[in-house]
Formats: sequence, C-alpha cells, structure tokens
Amino acid sequence: MDTTEPPRALPNKLATALVFFASGAVLVLEIVALRLVGPYVGVTLQVSSSVIGIALGAIAYGTWLGGRLADRFDPRLLLAPALILAAIGTAVTLPLVRWGGEVLRGGAAPAVLLLAAMAVFLPAFLLSAISPLVVKLQLGDLRRTGQVVGRLSSVGTLGAITATLGTGFVVVAAMPSSWILLTLAAVLAVAGFGLGWWLRRQDPAASLPGRARTRAVLATVGLAGAGLGAVAPTPCDVETAYHCAQVTNDRDAPGGRLLILNSARHSYVDLNDPTHLEFAYTQWLGAITDMVRLPGTPIDALHIGGGGFTVPTYVRTTRAGSDQVVLELDGELVELDRELLGLRTGPDLRVRVGDARVHVAEEPTGGYDLVIGDAFGHLVVPWHLATREMAADISRVLRADGIYAQNVIDYPPNRFIRAELATVADVFPHVALVAPPAALAGETGSNFVIVASRSPLRLDQIRQRLDLVDEPVTLLSGADLTRFIDGARVLTDDYAPVDQLLQG
Repeated sequence: MDTTEPPRALPNKLATALVFFASGAVLVLEIVALRLVGPYVGVTLQVSSSVIGIALGAIAYGTWLGGRLADRFDPRLLLAPALILAAIGTAVTLPLVRWGGEVLRGGAAPAVLLLAAMAVFLPAFLLSAISPLVVKLQLGDLRRTGQVVGRLSSVGTLGAITATLGTGFVVVAAMPSSWILLTLAAVLAVAGFGLGWWLRRQDPAASLPGRARTRAVLATVGLAGAGLGAVAPTPCDVETAYHCAQVTNDRDAPGGRLLILNSARHSYVDLNDPTHLEFAYTQWLGAITDMVRLPGTPIDALHIGGGGFTVPTYVRTTRAGSDQVVLELDGELVELDRELLGLRTGPDLRVRVGDARVHVAEEPTGGYDLVIGDAFGHLVVPWHLATREMAADISRVLRADGIYAQNVIDYPPNRFIRAELATVADVFPHVALVAPPAALAGETGSNFVIVASRSPLRLDQIRQRLDLVDEPVTLLSGADLTRFIDGARVLTDDYAPVDQLLQG
C-alpha cells in the first residue's frame, strides 16, 4: 500500500490564473511570430500556416511532456522553472529570428518552417507544459476529475481567446513586436520567480531546484537574450499593424525613395518629379491612365491599394482637378507616406482606411472613369480582391466606358495570372493583358497588368503609349489572350486558392 502523501493542490484562484496566463502567452507568441517572420519570408498563406502549425506542434508536445513530468515528479517543483525557462526562451526568440531571418530570407518552404520554429516553438513548448502540471495538482478528489479538467481546460481556452483579441486589437497597435516579446519575457520571469518565492514560503520542499549558481546562470542567459533582442538588427523603419515598412534613399537620384514592405520592393517615389515612374508596371499603369480621357482633362479615379501613392500622385500631376479616392488597409502606412514620401491628401485625393472589398461595396454605381487594383499581401493579391464577385463590384462602380487596370504578380507556369484573367473576363467583355514577352512565355516571374472595360478598349492608343515605356512589352488581346488563358478556372468567393496558384 502506497502511503506517500500527494502534493498539495494550489489555491483555485492561483491555479486558474496560471493556466489562463500560460495559455494566453502562447497565443501572444503565435501572433507576434507572424509579424517577426514577415519581413524575411513574406506574409502568405504558407507562412501563416507554418507559424500556426509549429505553434500547435509546440502545444501538443509541451502538453504531452508536462503530463509525463507531472506523473513522475512533484508538479510544485516544476511550475516556477517552467515559467522562468519560458521567459528565457521568449527573450532569445528575438535575436534568433532577427539574425536567422537574414540567413533564411526568401520564401522557400524549409526556410519558412525553420524560421517559424525559431519564432515560436521553444517558449510555446515550455508554456504548454504548465497546464497539465496544474491539472495534476488539482486532482485531489477523483470524484471531481471531470469538473477540474473541464474548468481548467475552459480557463485555458478563455486565456487564449483573451490574448488573441487583446493582442490583435490593442497590443500590436500600441507596441512594436520586439517590445511585446521583451515585455512578455519580463512578465514571465517575474511570474516565475514570484511563484517560486510563494511556493518556498508555503512549503520549503517546493523551492526552486538547484543552487544559487544555477539561478544566476538562468538569469544571466535571460538577460543576455533580452539584450541581444534589443540590439538585434531590424529591417523596419516603422512597424505598422500590417507591415514592416522601410524607406531607403536612391543614391543615384536625390529625390528617389524606395518603399519596402515585408522585404518586397513595393513602391518608388521621386520627390522632385512626381511624373517619374520607376517600376515597369507603374509605367504601364501610367500609359493606361493617359488614354482614359483626353490628355490633361480631369478624371474620377478609384485606387485599390495605396502603397507609396505613386500612381495617384502621377494622376494628380498630369490631370489637375481629378477627383481620386484611395482605399488603403494600413492607416499607419498612410502616415509614413505623409512623413517620408511627400504624400499630400486633400479634397482631390482622399484616403479611406479599411478593407477595399468593404469600401468598394459602399461606392456609388457608375462613379469612376478609372479603377486601379494594386493591393498586395506580400507578393499576392489578397484572395477576396481576386474573385469574380469583386470584379463584378468594380464593374458596377465604373462608368460604361470606364477602365479597370489590375496589377498582378505571378511566376512560371503563370497559373494565377491565367485564373485572374479568366475571372476578370467572366465579368468584363473586353479584356487585354500587358506583360513582358519573357513572362508570357513562362520564362520568368513578372508583374502583369490586366486591362478591362465594358466598352471596346482603344487598343491602338494603349499600344502607342506602351511603345514609349523603357522596356518592350506585349499587349495581348483577342484570340491570343484566349489561348494564354487556356481554360483556367474562374476564381470565386467560394474558390480562390491564390497563394497555391502563385506557388505553381
């Protein structure tokens, strides 16, 4: 007969708080991890799936290990060390990702998975061991097993929900990701040492294991990790709610500014010459805007995506008196444009911050001569902006002879651009495509610009304008365009795997 007295249970409030806090901390780490890896591997469905999958794996393995340890050792001896080790793991996450990201930069699947593991696995693994340790301590009465497990499981889920909403709506908007991690590491360390002190007062046998030297080593490692995290290189000038944004100066042009969002060269602005269009696709868009109406006459234009506001500024300069609306998801990016890229908003150039799909639905029917689609989540058009339903709403807000010009990025074998062309052509009877010959042949990745209207396109005028751009491009239409589309499936709100199509 075993007469060993089981470990004393924790006070219910303390047990509840520990499970709530540990579960919430894991979700904070998961959300911040998405932002940490974005500047190096982008923000795509694959990246999000990798971070979520790694986090779930850490939770699974951490919970399993915590349950095993709870059956072999007194859980009261393990709770404080788990919190302290999680604090150290959180502190070292930042330098791991910042330096590792420079090595793993790109979008290859192994690099994405490895960087996601660096960002979230270790601290999430350690924190997930806490809940089974607490559950073991509270199971003093077998008649209440279901009640105890159910209550603590529910509390853990509530902690995760609270952390998700609080981080997404409040914390990310208030603090940079680096400070979120360092603050969380500090809170975990304080909680660990505080819990160890309380347990030692309640039961000297439940003190932190090891000698003072061990505790000193742990504290040193944690402080070193926090220090390295604070000085680790960051690619961001400004970290907005959606982007890691950086503005660099063009050494060859005094007024040239390059806007980089999440490692992608997003926009180029010439502060001294707003008519200068550096990127090839902006030159194509400029050529299309030039022939919407008679040269120099005002137009009504709607821009889906602001970025560096290169094209809206070009229209304002070349067509004085035009009325333009820009739909931009990231309000902080708009402020950065005002501070560093010379953006001036006003009655003729208004910005509406929010999701473009929602705002387009609110626009009046037949209100615009031109709609330009230039919104991206890293390198891909957000799926809900690439569907037939979205194209139909764009058609609605255009005048009968209005033009829709959409910027798309794709790589061989050009699956996404074919599908997007099929989607736009399912709504607009007149469609053309602007692209480099090599991209059309499937030899290289590139920007593509889709041109569409409910009225016949003035293809000869578009060709004349495109002949003036820096590099030769092809204007594909008619039977040639049909052959290029090659029966691709139309994207809808029910089926739009844009990330997978882009990956080929």
